[in-house]
Amino acid sequence: MTQAITPLRQRMIDDMRMRKLAPKTQSAYLLHVRRLAAFLGRPPDTATSEDLRLFQLHLVEQGFTSSALNVTITGLKFFFEVTVHHPELMARMHPVPVPRKLPQVLSRDEAARLIASACSPKYRAALSVAYGAGLRASEVVGLKVTDVDSGRMVLRVEQGKGHKDRYAMLSPALLDCLRAWWRTARAEGKILHGGWLFPGQNPVDPLGVRQLNRAIHAAADLARIDKHVSMHILRHSFATHLLEQKVDIRVIQTLLGHKRLDTTALYAQVATDLLREVISPLDTLQPA
Repeated sequence: MTQAITPLRQRMIDDMRMRKLAPKTQSAYLLHVRRLAAFLGRPPDTATSEDLRLFQLHLVEQGFTSSALNVTITGLKFFFEVTVHHPELMARMHPVPVPRKLPQVLSRDEAARLIASACSPKYRAALSVAYGAGLRASEVVGLKVTDVDSGRMVLRVEQGKGHKDRYAMLSPALLDCLRAWWRTARAEGKILHGGWLFPGQNPVDPLGVRQLNRAIHAAADLARIDKHVSMHILRHSFATHLLEQKVDIRVIQTLLGHKRLDTTALYAQVATDLLREVISPLDTLQPA
């Protein structure tokens, strides 16, 4: 039997829908509030600032990461500020610093081996897009055939992260790869006219991100790459390799769709080719 939605929960859902929050964000916010209610043992709108302080301490003791704590605080902030109009209750919940780790990056040889080890032409083309254009996994599976603009040599990315459209680069090698995949898929009836560039089992639906992740893990095993490989490592590698090729960092920022330049600047710390070009002051010392 389906449990009835409480008026408070429905109000929060309506508040999120009014602001057009993404479905995943809505689900996450509801989970955070439900978790608070379970901790309290009573409705979440009866919480005090001390209750919220104790709840954060409880999450820390449960082993929540810094990122998970901050996401929880964001969800509760929405609930108390927007839905129940008591922003002052959040005064004793404090976001925590998130350790900033350097992204893992593939060498050019590893990137080539990884793509070549994909189990099918579709996955080889999809991985080529992620590395060759720096797209996120969700952006790769969201491409349609009409998003490939060979005249202007760009890929149109619709509603990427932050609900923004942008253009990504389309190199001649990537265009050749996509054309080869399109010809094969069209001949086999896997791509509909104007449909998804990387369809799922049913051509009406796009390939799933989870399927793409499974494919890259299998390719990494076959290529014997020891690093922790995910779809995002191809995006990291794209940015790092461009930086090593002396591409202006502001151009890379635009290609990646980063809002802040300091996010892109992180790749300067992993661009080892640039580090090798720097002459150490030790090497300039004259013998005593």
